[in-house]
Amino acid sequence: MNKEDELQSIARFIYEAGILANTPRSGFWFLGTGKQSVAEHLLRTTYIAYALCHLTPTADRSRVILMSIFHDFAEGRTSDLNYVHQRYGRLAESEAFKDIAAEVPFGKEMAAFYAEEQAKETLEARLVKDADQLEWLATLREEELKGNAKAKAWQKSAFKRLKTPQGRAVGKYLLATHSDSWWFDSDDKWFVSRDPKFIKKKKQQKKK
Repeated sequence: MNKEDELQSIARFIYEAGILANTPRSGFWFLGTGKQSVAEHLLRTTYIAYALCHLTPTADRSRVILMSIFHDFAEGRTSDLNYVHQRYGRLAESEAFKDIAAEVPFGKEMAAFYAEEQAKETLEARLVKDADQLEWLATLREEELKGNAKAKAWQKSAFKRLKTPQGRAVGKYLLATHSDSWWFDSDDKWFVSRDPKFIKKKKQQKKK
């Protein structure tokens, strides 16, 4: 591959990455509420994988993050199949990924990350798989808090798919934590008065 062909292949790769934002996650069709693109799922999964690496100092963080970024990349070509669809047939996602890897100068590296994640034999691959499930678990928790009773029932099977102690520990906290807790506190007087003095008081309390 000469320099011009290499740059052309990278340009096509960038546009292919963009289609992931327009590729819907099909599990929401059966859940009945919510929506998410494959790109959104990949991004939050990667953040979760990064956090799991903090809890797993022996893991190779770079490999975990790169596996997370690419684990569903081929769905731009195959679309996403939920668990009901997979029961009756699976699209050739591995074949699609091979085609993608063959078209870019960094394809061998991509293919190695994808193969490791699919095999689920290494610590890093198991962390990525747990990050994938934790992203879905967090989504189900968010939909539950919006009033979807079905989402709560689905959480049980999602939690059972977690393989690592770190994943299960985070999963328990996800299910016990309100999705708004990072920004909203019903006892925070700021949300009533918007008085700056309450922000200062809250910061002082955190220091204690």
